[in-house]
Amino acid sequence: MSNGSLDKFLFGSEKPVLHWDQRYKILRDVASGLLYLHEEWEQVILHRDVKTSNILLDADLNGRLGDFGLSRLYDHGTNPHTSHVVGTLGYLAHELTRTGKATTSADVFSFGVVLLEAACGRYPIDLHESLEVNLVDWVTEFWKRGAILEARDPNLGDDYVVKELELVLKLGLLCSHLVPATRPTMRQVVQYLDGDAVLPELPLDIAAIGPIAATIDKGLYHFSSNPASFEKASTSYSFSSTESILFIGR
Repeated sequence: MSNGSLDKFLFGSEKPVLHWDQRYKILRDVASGLLYLHEEWEQVILHRDVKTSNILLDADLNGRLGDFGLSRLYDHGTNPHTSHVVGTLGYLAHELTRTGKATTSADVFSFGVVLLEAACGRYPIDLHESLEVNLVDWVTEFWKRGAILEARDPNLGDDYVVKELELVLKLGLLCSHLVPATRPTMRQVVQYLDGDAVLPELPLDIAAIGPIAATIDKGLYHFSSNPASFEKASTSYSFSSTESILFIGR
């Protein structure tokens, strides 16, 4: 994949700035890929590590989802078995820390964070004035003020499609909802991005949007809703435990 990964374009200094139409197409490409994994192959494939560094771009900037090292398979119509919690901080659906059960909805959560990253040009967990700010919470505040477009990546300038950018930001929040049943399926996500369905209004319980934060205290993980309690997303840790293992992705 000659153009490397999406995160290098969003956050690196050596790559050119992606135009809005390029970002939107990449998001649609990856959404279509996740739909295939979840519904259209002979088994359900859970990726379990959807993030911008695992989205690879070819010479024409077509988006492809890579790195299936953490993936799991199960038959359609059955429930996935409980497993170790794996993934990357900032992209982890909060229910994984409680149940350890990987689901398609957890992949949707991660893709929601990717949507916000592509639209805002910010890390899932970012350092701002010595505070670690959660991207989902940050965009939510703009939405509450009725100014969600102000969360956009400054590098876009004024060169973007208002309707598409608003859709991506609101869809990112909906996919990142704390309640799994509230999140859309990947089929619905593709329909929204393709303009084949109208995105519903965000639920009134907006406080339920956003991931559960994790901090490290004496080698243990403690979970809270305070985004400032996250460790920086780019930092990696490894633990061994008789219970679940939280693997922080690359």
